[in-house]
Amino acid sequence: MSNGNTAISIDSIRLNSLEDLNTLRQNIIDKHDPNKPEVLICHGTGCIANGSVEVIDAFKKICADADIDAKIMPGIKATGCQGLCSKGPLVLIKPQGLFYQKVKASDVEDIIQKTIIKNEPVERLLYKDPKTGKPIKTEEEIPYYSLQKRVILKNIGKIDPTSIHDKIAVGGYQALAKALKTMTPEEVVTEVANSGLRGRGGAGFPTGRKWQGALKAVEKKGGPVYVVVNGDEGDPGAFMDCAIMEGDPHAVLEGLILGAYALGANKGYLYIRAEYPLAVKHLEMAMEQARAHGLLGDNILNSGFSFDAQINRGAGAFVCGESTALFTSIEGKAGTPRPKYVRSVEEGLWGNPTVLNNVETWANIPLIIKKGADWYSSIGTPKSTGTKVFCLVGKVNNVGLVEVPMGTPITKIVDEIGGGIPSGKPFKAVQTGGPSGGCIPNKLKDTPMDFDSLTDAGAMMGSGAMIVMDEHDCVVDIGRYFLRFLEEESCGKCIPCRLGLTKMREILDNFSAGKGKIEDIETLQSLAKAIQDGALCALGTSAPNPCLTTIKFFKDEYLAHINDQKCPAGVCKELITYSIDPDACTGCRSCARLCPENCITGKKKEPHVINADKCIRCGICLETCKFDAVQVN
Repeated sequence: MSNGNTAISIDSIRLNSLEDLNTLRQNIIDKHDPNKPEVLICHGTGCIANGSVEVIDAFKKICADADIDAKIMPGIKATGCQGLCSKGPLVLIKPQGLFYQKVKASDVEDIIQKTIIKNEPVERLLYKDPKTGKPIKTEEEIPYYSLQKRVILKNIGKIDPTSIHDKIAVGGYQALAKALKTMTPEEVVTEVANSGLRGRGGAGFPTGRKWQGALKAVEKKGGPVYVVVNGDEGDPGAFMDCAIMEGDPHAVLEGLILGAYALGANKGYLYIRAEYPLAVKHLEMAMEQARAHGLLGDNILNSGFSFDAQINRGAGAFVCGESTALFTSIEGKAGTPRPKYVRSVEEGLWGNPTVLNNVETWANIPLIIKKGADWYSSIGTPKSTGTKVFCLVGKVNNVGLVEVPMGTPITKIVDEIGGGIPSGKPFKAVQTGGPSGGCIPNKLKDTPMDFDSLTDAGAMMGSGAMIVMDEHDCVVDIGRYFLRFLEEESCGKCIPCRLGLTKMREILDNFSAGKGKIEDIETLQSLAKAIQDGALCALGTSAPNPCLTTIKFFKDEYLAHINDQKCPAGVCKELITYSIDPDACTGCRSCARLCPENCITGKKKEPHVINADKCIRCGICLETCKFDAVQVN
C-alpha cells in the first residue's frame, strides 16, 4: 500500500497509515464537483414509511428518461434521517440548499424541471413557518435547524450511510488514525475523562471514570476486557440512537474502535434491538467496509492493534436496555438483571471487565479525540458538557430530532425549535426520560435540559425522549400508560417491581374510573418509595417517576378525578360525556356515518344529537367533526 508519498486509487482497499487515509480522502474530495446538482433524499425509517423509496425511484427514472445536460444531471443520494420527521419525506437540493417537505413521487417531475433545469424553487413544497405561514427556502433559514447545534447529527442527512467513502470525505476515521499514530491508550482515556462526557443512555455516569474503572479492574484481575454498544433503545417516543445507527453508522463504529484501543479490548459487541432492521443492515455494511479498508480487524492501519466486533440482536425486551440484563442476553441466557453489588466494569460479560455505553455516547468519542477535550467541554454546562440529541414528539408542530448544547432551556426546544404546540397555547407539560422519567409542567419551562437540573425537578434525562403534552392530555392517563408499559416490560424477577407496579397501576385505573379515594394518593407515594428502595434494577427504581411528578405538579387534576369524578382533560372515558353544540353543527352527518354504535341522530343540514346512553365515548365523532361542534363534558 502507499507510504503517503504517492497517490492511491479511490477504489483501493487496505489502508496502512494515516497518510493512506488522508490520500484516499483527498482523492474522494477531488472527484466531487461541489457545483453539480445533488439531490439528498431522506431515507430514515420515518420518511421510508411515508414514501421516500418511491420518491428516490421516481428521481432515478425521470432523470434517466429526461434529456438532461450531463453538466446538470444531478447526483441522487439516499441519506439518513434529516431530522424534521413530521414534514417527511424530505428532499434537500444542493448546491442551492433548497429544502422541500412532504415530497411525493408525483412532485419529482416539477422538481427536476423547475429546480434542477431552471434553478427555480417549487413554491408549494417549501417549508412554511408554523407561526407566520411564511415559506422558507433553505435549511439554514428554518428556525428548527438554525437554532440547533448539530455536532453528532452534523453528517446525518448529508452523507450516504452505506458508503465508507462518503464518511471518509467528511473526516471519518481521522480520530482513529490520530489516536493510533500519536496517542497512547492512556492518553485516549485521559482525553475522554477531561472532556466531561457523561453517558447519554440515561444515568449520565462520567464516561472517562467508567473507562478508568475498567482499567483498574483489568490491572487487578486481568483480562480480557470487552466493549459493548447499547443500541437497545426502547423508550416510547425515542429514536435518537436508531437515527444515528441508520444515518452515520461509521461514527458509532469508530467510537467503539477508539474505546477498544484505549481499554485494550480485542472483541466488541453491538447489541441492537430487532425492531431496527435498517440500523442493523447499515452497521453490518459499515463493519464489512471498515474491515476491507483495514480499519477493523487485524492490525488496524498497520498499527499492531487488532479489534473486531459483532452484532447481537435483542428480541425487543425493554429490560434488556439495562446493563446486566443486556449482558446475560449476549451470553445466550434470559435477559434479566443481576444484583448491583459488583459493577459491570469489574464483572460484566462472562464475569470480565466490560465497558457498556449507548450509541450516542460512542458517537461522541471520535469528536473528542479529533478536536480535543477543551473544545468539547466548552459546549454545554460545566457538569453536563457537549450536546444532546433529543426526540421531540407529541403535541408539537415540528416533530423530529433536535440537537442542542446541554443546558438549553425546555422552552427553547419546544417553543422555538419545535414551533410550539398546534393550538398556539402554552404546552401543559413535557415528559422527559421516557417511561421512567418525569412530567415537567409549563411553569418550569425554563428548566435547563441537563442531567442535574432535570434530576432536581424530579425528572431525568434518560435517553433523550421529550414528549410534549397539551391541555387535552390527562396526567392520570399518562401515569397509567407508563406504569402499564413498565409492568408489561418488567422481567418480574424482584417482588417490588413485580407486585408494586401492578398495584400502582390499579390505583390509577380506579382514579380514571371515578373510584379513587383521597388516601390512595398517600398509598401511591408509599408504594413508589418501596419500589425505588427495593427494586433490583433501574427499571424498577425509576418506574414511579411519572406518577410522582404528576402528583407533585398536577395534584389538582388528581383531586378532580377523585372528588369531582371529572377528567379536566376530557380523556378518561368513565368520567366524560359527548354532546353536540347545535349552533356549531352543520348537519353534515360525517360523525353519524362513522359512529360505531349508531348513537348520533339528526337530519341532513340540521343539528345532530348524541344518545348518551348508547355512546361508548370512542372519540370518533370528535376527531371527525370539522366544525368543532362535538364537545367533551
